[in-house]
Amino acid sequence: MDHQIILIALTVAGAVFVAVLGWVESGESFDTRKFGASVGRAIFAGFTSALIFQGTESPTIFTYLSALLIGAGIDVTGHRLAGALDQVRSDKSL
Repeated sequence: MDHQIILIALTVAGAVFVAVLGWVESGESFDTRKFGASVGRAIFAGFTSALIFQGTESPTIFTYLSALLIGAGIDVTGHRLAGALDQVRSDKSL
């Protein structure tokens, strides 16, 4: 399998893994809307990974670990930004 595909898949897996961990940690019932947003961020992370790792000839274990962490970071950052925007919107409606 092409290593580019593996790197993209690892990035998506990192984002989805963090989303699942967030759901488990929250103790809330499963919300498909929130999980759908996380899947959208995971796909965005995959595209980002494709751009970052293009031209990578021989990836090392650190390259694969970076792919996982990029996915996790994009999902966490996107989730925090969405929460901050919701807070700003709710403050303006008062």
